[in-house]
Amino acid sequence: MKILVTGTAGFIGFHLANSLLDDGHEVVGLDNFNQYYAPVLKERRHAILEAREGFRPFKCSLEDSDRVLACMKQERFDVVVNLAAQAGVRHSLTHPFDYMRCNLEGFLSILEGCRHSEVPRLVYASSSSVYGSNTKLPFSESDSVDTPVSLYAATKKANELMAHTYTHLYGLQTIGLRFFTVYGPWGRPDMAMWLFADAIQQGKPIKVFNHGDMRRDFTYIAEIVDGVKRCVVTEGLDKYEVFNLGNHRSEKLMDMIEYLGKCMGKQPEMELLPMQPGDVPASFADIDRARTKLGFEPRTTIFDGVSAFVEWFKENQDLVDQVRAWESRPQTGTKV
Repeated sequence: MKILVTGTAGFIGFHLANSLLDDGHEVVGLDNFNQYYAPVLKERRHAILEAREGFRPFKCSLEDSDRVLACMKQERFDVVVNLAAQAGVRHSLTHPFDYMRCNLEGFLSILEGCRHSEVPRLVYASSSSVYGSNTKLPFSESDSVDTPVSLYAATKKANELMAHTYTHLYGLQTIGLRFFTVYGPWGRPDMAMWLFADAIQQGKPIKVFNHGDMRRDFTYIAEIVDGVKRCVVTEGLDKYEVFNLGNHRSEKLMDMIEYLGKCMGKQPEMELLPMQPGDVPASFADIDRARTKLGFEPRTTIFDGVSAFVEWFKENQDLVDQVRAWESRPQTGTKV
């Protein structure tokens, strides 16, 4: 198939595009290489993709609706996978308009592009953050998601509603994926696994919120890629679908930190802090729907996944150093 993947310089998009190329698909990769985190990491990921047969880059922002539509009309994609977004809960507290532009206007560009170029199927990233202040565990797709606790989460809930509207009005098949705490090699430097590993390596204290009383459904990147690919190829799905993609295990954050320290060969130092605004104490994915409809069955344990991440982290020390230098530079204005 010919597939448009947005966000191919990002963590999940990079891994997905690589895997789709392995399967023989043709991939056009859209990304704007913004500066939310170190561009060198995005550039290194994309260089790997651009060296591969069957991949073509398309530098563009989702909000540039005219260029997005022109690309989709020209290419006539079999499937569009929208993974590009302004990520990060804490960033949404200080840069709310970034989320309006990318996650709302940008997603509308994708929906309109799919509509006017008659794309048969849109697969798009939602987030486990839509469950907000829900306290019932595990989180099920049938649960109410009307109480988001961050603007990021609100934009992802809005994406699901927008997708439903386009399915209802225009017959576009839309499949939303609620990802749960994705980690692994080539991960994001603003997420816990990288932040903690970097702090441990430098002998600095890890910032641990809610005094360590946190649980997360850590999901290894290969499992997420498998789930997304199943949404690309599985026949017989409903016109409108939403799936949880998680590991179906809610791990104690302190256990993850302890094991990460063992893999790094150093004892972690911790600074215990109160809960951050927009954060939640626990996440846990009910994946029965994905099991039944997609055959999705994650098998990577937190121990194997952390080991694989640390091995990559140590082998790519030059890149880690460059990212660290960029992240610690003097800030002169907005990151994006």
